[in-house]
Amino acid sequence: MSTKRPLTQRILYEDNHLIAVNKLPSEIVQGDKTGDRPLSEEVKLYLKKKYNKPGNVFAGVIHRLDRPVSGVVIFAKTGKALSRMNELVKKREIKKIYWAIVKNKPPEKQAILRHFLVRNPQKNKSFPSNSKREGSKEAVLSYRLMASSKDYHLLEIDLQTGRHHQIRAQLSAIGCPVRGDLKYGYPRSNKDASISLHARSVSFIHPVKKKPLTVSAAPPDDVLWKYFVKSLGKADLSAGLASESSGNEK
Repeated sequence: MSTKRPLTQRILYEDNHLIAVNKLPSEIVQGDKTGDRPLSEEVKLYLKKKYNKPGNVFAGVIHRLDRPVSGVVIFAKTGKALSRMNELVKKREIKKIYWAIVKNKPPEKQAILRHFLVRNPQKNKSFPSNSKREGSKEAVLSYRLMASSKDYHLLEIDLQTGRHHQIRAQLSAIGCPVRGDLKYGYPRSNKDASISLHARSVSFIHPVKKKPLTVSAAPPDDVLWKYFVKSLGKADLSAGLASESSGNEK
């Protein structure tokens, strides 16, 4: 496994209200039964040190990524920002774009996937169905095939609902499990225990400034991701990137 990049090198955006980080595949966003220090605590330590704050520091969790997934995670720096961002989440006014590397080529170059997911907490897994079942929740995403290599394919996913393991379960349901995702049918794991799923960008109206904001994260620094990034055109690499995402604003 490559050396872990310090948090200070992975800050994607920061102002008085929000801070966005490029999450590593090995990190957990919130504390869990493993006892490992979560990203939320790393962010608090960063803010405490940077601004020399006494006592407890606030870093509100707005959304999460599965541990083996990389990419954009946004935290609120104030209670007001957290409550307003939670409203955007509730109203589905946050647009999330993911990139996924899969082994099998999808049946169509682009399509909308609609399933009903039933979550099994004991197995920590979601099971997709084409019809509504007891306890199921509708899951919708759209994907497009962006690039292909000899053995793999890069998909861009527009997540329209936010269900447990949604992308992983839905791609598996069409015969395209994410590379490295043993839980959803990929035959072998990645060397670093990651899966090749990356939260590429998050877009929304800033809860305080009331201006459009898109925060984008580069994928992990490995050979296959590098290959696909190199194969993409400028339009695909820069699509949707807002000027605010390029720097820190106070």
